[in-house]
Amino acid sequence: MTDFSAMVDFKCLQHDCDAVVEFNIMALKKNNGVVSCPVCHHQFEFDEEFIGKLEKLRNLLIAVQEAEEILGDCNVGVTTPAGEIKVPYRLLLTRLNSLLTLDVAGEKVDFSFRIEPIDGSFR
Repeated sequence: MTDFSAMVDFKCLQHDCDAVVEFNIMALKKNNGVVSCPVCHHQFEFDEEFIGKLEKLRNLLIAVQEAEEILGDCNVGVTTPAGEIKVPYRLLLTRLNSLLTLDVAGEKVDFSFRIEPIDGSFR
């Protein structure tokens, strides 16, 4: 299995802190689901359900990386007023900024990530 970084970030949930909390989803389970804000040092502890969702995301990323050799043959059809455009799937993934929105302590939080299958990283 390929080992690569999977960096995710979110805005600190403390009302007086505007820092961005960044963590590697590949290491979250090793840290018992705990991450800390680099500015206010507030600790966030994620439950098994949350970690499970990130594990599924991790598995998806590994599957995309393992399918890299066929991604050049895959396209995504996007319909525009000018007609359909075929975007190479691999290019789409490298340019797609993604958000995973989850409920954290009753508040919707956007976790930002970006897939970079060309070089095997995820940020």
